[in-house]
Amino acid sequence: MHGLHRVLLLGATGTIGRATLAALLARGHHVTCALRPGTAATLPEGVARVTVELTDAAAMARDGFGAVQADTLVSCMASRTGAPGDAWAVDHDAHLTALAAARAAGVTHMVLLSAICVQKPLLEFQRAKLAFEAALMQAGVDWTIVRPTAFFKSLSGQVARVAAGRPFLVFGDGRLTACKPISDRDLGAYLADCVGNPARKGQILPIGGPGPAITPLDQAAMLSDLTGAPLRIRRVPVAMMSAIIGVLGGLGRVAPRLRAKAEFARIGRYYATESMLVWDAESGCYDAEATPEFGTDTLRDHYAAMLRGEASAELGDHAMF
Repeated sequence: MHGLHRVLLLGATGTIGRATLAALLARGHHVTCALRPGTAATLPEGVARVTVELTDAAAMARDGFGAVQADTLVSCMASRTGAPGDAWAVDHDAHLTALAAARAAGVTHMVLLSAICVQKPLLEFQRAKLAFEAALMQAGVDWTIVRPTAFFKSLSGQVARVAAGRPFLVFGDGRLTACKPISDRDLGAYLADCVGNPARKGQILPIGGPGPAITPLDQAAMLSDLTGAPLRIRRVPVAMMSAIIGVLGGLGRVAPRLRAKAEFARIGRYYATESMLVWDAESGCYDAEATPEFGTDTLRDHYAAMLRGEASAELGDHAMF
């Protein structure tokens, strides 16, 4: 603990935001959540709220954070789909506007939840995140940028599928990628521990969960063991995804809806072919050993809890299977 702080939290209604809010409160911080108009979320007792449309610069200038008293801004806010328009509106523009308003309210330190995939920016949402990271580092406030690896929920889309006796889908040979997945609870604790921590200021911090890096084949083996079902794998060629992207991209020139689907397919191909680990630019490969670990929750325990009906995965717009 590095003293108690007055924290303004963005993205408090998402799964990671809720975990971060709980961790901040457990550490004794005073928290105000910035919520969009119409948000019906019930906040814990003692948590203040301010209602403002963060994607509307005019509304922010008009309403601002008004009477909010805060010294630290923590953001778990992210675009819902990763589509270019949404990404630049939320991951970049809304963050810029919120940071300016927060600084006017007295904020001197921002803790930003980013993503480890921005190391190799091939997609528009990654470029939007990087653009705000760069702006934050030049904003004249203390900053901490946290880049987590894969989330449990993003690796949970096939639990019900395997439990129903269907094969686990993998791209390529199932070993194209690896990650050190981290739970919402552990990530929330890591973010909360950044508040007021001088050792983490001015730092870009990649972070994963505990244990060795896990491939899709490892995930399939976990589920086979937990369900007692034979290990069944169905391989999906990455080339098939590329062909789909090509078709959707061509049709998207005349149909905006298909253009959005093409971008979603590109995002899917990225995660099917790129590991969520620290990228070593010098060697040109991902480095599991260089990827820091934090926390105690494991993906296997999460899978077991899902199979018992004690946990769920809110996949939302990022469901792939």
